[in-house]
Amino acid sequence: MQGSSLLPGLCFLLSFFGAVIPKIKASCNCPPNASCVNNSHCTCNSGYISGSKQKLFTFPLETCNDINECGPPYSVYCGSNAACHNVEGSFYCRCAPGYRLQSGEERFSNSSENTCQDTNSSKTTQGKKELQKIVDTFESLLTNQTLWRTEGRQEISSTATTILRDVESKVLETALKAPEQKVQKIQNSSVAIETRVITDNCSEERKTFNLNVQMNSMDIHCNDVIQKDTQGPSAVAFISYSSLGNIINATFFEETDEKDRVFLNSQVVSAAIGPKRNVSLSKSVTLTFQHVKMNHSIKKAFCVYWENTKQGGLWSRDGCFLIHVNKSHTMCNCSHLSSFAVLMAFSSQEEDPVLTIITYVGLSLSLLSLLLAALTFLLCKTIQNTSTSLHLQLSLCLFVAHLLFLVGIDQTESKVLCAIIAGALHYLYLAAFTWMLLEGLHLFLTARNLTVVNYSSINRLMKWIMFPVGYGVPAVTVAISAASRPHLYGTADRCWLHLDQGFIWGFLGPVCAIFSVNLVFFILVFWILKRKLSSLNSEVSTIQNTRMLAFKATAQLFILGCTWCLGFLQVGPAAQVVAYLFTIINSLQGFFIFLVYCLLSQQVQKQYQKWFREIVKSKSESETYTLSSKMGPDSKPSEGDVFPGQVKRK
Repeated sequence: MQGSSLLPGLCFLLSFFGAVIPKIKASCNCPPNASCVNNSHCTCNSGYISGSKQKLFTFPLETCNDINECGPPYSVYCGSNAACHNVEGSFYCRCAPGYRLQSGEERFSNSSENTCQDTNSSKTTQGKKELQKIVDTFESLLTNQTLWRTEGRQEISSTATTILRDVESKVLETALKAPEQKVQKIQNSSVAIETRVITDNCSEERKTFNLNVQMNSMDIHCNDVIQKDTQGPSAVAFISYSSLGNIINATFFEETDEKDRVFLNSQVVSAAIGPKRNVSLSKSVTLTFQHVKMNHSIKKAFCVYWENTKQGGLWSRDGCFLIHVNKSHTMCNCSHLSSFAVLMAFSSQEEDPVLTIITYVGLSLSLLSLLLAALTFLLCKTIQNTSTSLHLQLSLCLFVAHLLFLVGIDQTESKVLCAIIAGALHYLYLAAFTWMLLEGLHLFLTARNLTVVNYSSINRLMKWIMFPVGYGVPAVTVAISAASRPHLYGTADRCWLHLDQGFIWGFLGPVCAIFSVNLVFFILVFWILKRKLSSLNSEVSTIQNTRMLAFKATAQLFILGCTWCLGFLQVGPAAQVVAYLFTIINSLQGFFIFLVYCLLSQQVQKQYQKWFREIVKSKSESETYTLSSKMGPDSKPSEGDVFPGQVKRK
C-alpha cells in the first residue's frame, strides 16, 4: 500500500534529522572568565582584562582579571548623590545614604539613570502620606461590617462603584501633584497601589509600561498613557484590592449557565489614567491575575470588568478576552480601562484515578492490537483488497491518535506545544471517524453488490475517493477551525479543544454527522440483506457471505459509532456508571477492530495457522541442523544415541 509506508517513513526522517546534527566543540583551551574566538584564540569576557593586556591570546597560562571600573583609569561617574561600587566582572551605581531612586530600586547603571532624591524631601513625604491616607480610608470602609450587612444588593453595588471611582481619582491626583516622583508604590493588608508619571514623550525603550502589585500585573502602551490634548504630565495607576472580591462577588455576574457555579478567583484590580479619565484605548491592556484558589480543576474562566449601571454595577465580559489560563494565573486582554477580575467555574468532581488507570491500560492494549492489525493487513496477501485498505488506514489513524493522547494530552506547560497537540489530536480523530464513514459506505456498496453486479466499479470508486476524502476532509475542517479561533486549542489541564464559544462542535459536529450517516448505512444494509436472504434457495456460500456481512454491519455500527454515544449520556444519577462504560469500551476500540477484522476472519485464521506452522517447521529444522552440526560429519554415534526414525534397542 502506498499510504502504509508514509507514517513510518515520516517518523524515520524526523528521528534521523534530529540525530545527525553535529555538536561543535571549541578547539582552544581558555582560562576562567574567557571565551574562545574562531576555535584558535581566547579573549577575556566583558568586565575582565588579560594579565598581558592583550585582547586575543593563546598562552595556556594566561589569566583574566577583574576590571575595577570604579577606580582609575576608568572611575565611572554615577551622578550626584551616588557612588560607584565594583563587583566581580561588573559594577553598579547606588544612591548615597539618605537618598533613594524615584523607582524605589537600589541599583542603577550610569549617571543618565540617576534619580536619587533626599528621602526626607517634603514632597516625597507628603506624597506618601496622601497615598497612605487613601489606603487607610479604604481599609476602614472594607472593615465596616455594619455598612455592608445593612445594605441590599443594589446599595452594595452602588457603594462599591463610588469607592472604586473615588480611589482612582484620588490616587491619580496625588501622583500628578509630585511629577518628579515618577514611580510610587504603597500597600497594606487590603490594598496595594503603583503609580507612574510620564513627563516626556514615549521613547523606543519604553513603549510599554509594566505595573505590578500583589502578584497581579498590567502592561499598558505608553501612547495610551500620554494624553496629547492636555498640558503637563500624565499618570497611570494600578490598584489591587485584596478583599473587595468578598463584597462584589460572583453573584453580580449574570452571564453564565445556571448549571455552573461561578466563583471570583482573583483580587479585584483597577486601572486608570489621568488627568483626563479616558477609558477607551488604542491598544488593549494585558492583565495577569494570580489565582486565589489554585488546587482546582478549572472548567471555565471569564475575564470580566465592573460595569456601571442604573442599578449600581455588575460584572460584564464586554471588551475583555481570555488569553491563557493555568492552575496559578489567568491572562486577559481588555480594550478599555476599568476595574477587573477573573471569575471561574470549577469542575464538579476531581479526576477519577480509576478512570485514568482504565484509560491508560485500555489504550495500551489498543495500541498493541492496532499494531498487530496493521501488520496483518499489510502482510496477509489473501485478504488484501479495498476493504483491507480501509481497515489499514483506520488502524493507522487510531494508533497515532491513541499514542499522541497517551504522551501529550497533559503537556500543558507550553501553550504553543499544547495547541499543536490539540490540533493534531483534532485532525487524527476526525480522520479516524472519516475512515469509519468510508468503511460504512463500502459495506453498503458491498451489500448492494449482492443484488447488482457492479463490484469492479465499486472498487474503482472507492480507490478514487478514499484517500482525498479520508485525509482531505479532516484537514479542511481543522484548517477552518484553526484559522477562525486558534487560541481555543488547548485548555488549562488538557491539550484538547476548548468548550468556549461552542468550539468543541468543530469536533462533535462532524462526529454526529458521521454517526448519523453510518446508522443510515446500517439500516440499508440490513434491509438489503433481508431481501437477499428471502430470495435465496440453498446456496450455502452465498448465505454464509450474507450472514458475514450482517455480522460486520452490526460490529461496525457498534465499534464505529454507538460506543461514542455513551459520552452524551453521562448525566443524572447513572453518570458515573456510564462514564466507566464509555472509558472501558472506547479505550478498547483498537482491540475490537483486531478481534472483528483479524481474529474472527476465517481467511486471517488460516493465514495465522500457516504462519504458525512455518515458524514451528523453521524452528524444528533449526534444531535438527544445530544437532547435526554438533555431532560433525565424522563423528560416530555412541551406544545410547538414537536418530530420528530409529528405536533404541534394549
